[in-house]
Amino acid sequence: MNRHVAIDLGASGGRVALGTIEDGKLQVDVLHRFPNPATWMPDGLYWDVIGLWREILNGLRMAGDRGRIDSVGVNSWGVDYGLLDENGLAVDQPRHYRDPRNEAAASKLFETVPRERIYQRTGIQFMVLNTIYQLVAHEQHAPGILSRAKRLLMMPDLFHFWLSGRQVTELTIASTTQLFDPIGRKWDDDLLAECGIPRHLFPEIVEPGTSLGEVLPFVAGQTGLAGAQVIVPATHDTASAVAAVPAEEGDDWAYISSGTWSLAGVETHKPYISDKTLELNLTNEAGVRGTTRLLKNTTGLWILQECRRVWGDPSYADLYVEAATQYPNTPTPQYHSLIDPDDARFQQPCDQMPERVQEFCREAGQAVPHTRGEITRCILDSLAARSASVLDQLESVTGNRIDKVHIVGGGSQIDLLNQLIANVSGRRVIAGPTDATLTGNLLIQAESFGSIEKGSIRDVVRKSEKPRTFEPATNPS
Repeated sequence: MNRHVAIDLGASGGRVALGTIEDGKLQVDVLHRFPNPATWMPDGLYWDVIGLWREILNGLRMAGDRGRIDSVGVNSWGVDYGLLDENGLAVDQPRHYRDPRNEAAASKLFETVPRERIYQRTGIQFMVLNTIYQLVAHEQHAPGILSRAKRLLMMPDLFHFWLSGRQVTELTIASTTQLFDPIGRKWDDDLLAECGIPRHLFPEIVEPGTSLGEVLPFVAGQTGLAGAQVIVPATHDTASAVAAVPAEEGDDWAYISSGTWSLAGVETHKPYISDKTLELNLTNEAGVRGTTRLLKNTTGLWILQECRRVWGDPSYADLYVEAATQYPNTPTPQYHSLIDPDDARFQQPCDQMPERVQEFCREAGQAVPHTRGEITRCILDSLAARSASVLDQLESVTGNRIDKVHIVGGGSQIDLLNQLIANVSGRRVIAGPTDATLTGNLLIQAESFGSIEKGSIRDVVRKSEKPRTFEPATNPS
């Protein structure tokens, strides 16, 4: 029985999980959970990477206590990075993608490189948090730092370096930078030059499933993982999650990776880059086995997470019950009020998130939600409406009818949200796996190691999981 370890780093917390393959099924055992809070410093918002490394080692020790481990791999959120010097030491601490310094960088860059050209070269959705704008902001706030640094590693690549000693960038995480050529599947040297970003920062790009060799002796000594291979999964968490979507063959399905962010998309065999996709602000990110993830990245449950924090952390179960009682689950939308999840006021951490929801509704001339249940329902309705809109956009671009929507990730546990998406979109919703990112990470490692057959990842997921189905409502409940 082969045994693999996945390290899943999210924007609010991390997990270390052990995956075992037996009788063609994957068993996932989460060994260690830990928070990943942002840290405010006098000059901005940072990630605590040393704290994350400490927790990763703690989780790997727990895995080592279970016996022999065959491989380990890391996935994380996209766009953020660390800068290293010639000795592999940190030049600066990694910033959080919500750092306010990023907001003006895009406008500054567009003065010299038109946004249309950037999109034509990369096919990536415009968001001020993208790596390209973070680098412009970094240079503005610390002139000369990019030329002084010798290497840029995306967040999962940084931890893979500390595990293996190899400095590489995995394909799917590279594609989130908006500095990647999605057709040639390589760094866009011309765009880097136009943006004034040094080419020497960017290392070799490797495919998901690449082995970086055994863990370093230091790591083996700390964790008991001597001989374990470091195998890069699809290191962008959404790419690993999409790899674990339990879809059958065909192009009649879409996915929603539902969590802090909501990413709705389809898996294609080529990038879609046109005036229409630019207008719709769709993104083309790299997937496994030569695929492209054509999707729209929108703010997800982050807004509710911030409201819940302000309310004193009541249980999500209570909030969903309160939201469900607001008005009937009808087959057609009968919203009291809707917000735009991507409005700038919802992007930064704050202690006034419920008031910002109310403010948006008031400015839009809508009914203003007041109670926790009303605000929660407003947020969930808004996420459902946005998801349905994106699915329609994807159909219009690809020309393929979407009949089924696979919802994976933490948000797939929210029955109310799943049903709302089914109702508003008019499509069957298939919810699960909840731990799709861990599942995809582990199975890509397993496929590379030989624990499962090549090309069998989704077969294994279908054998291992029991997803739930939500049909569009046809009668008021």
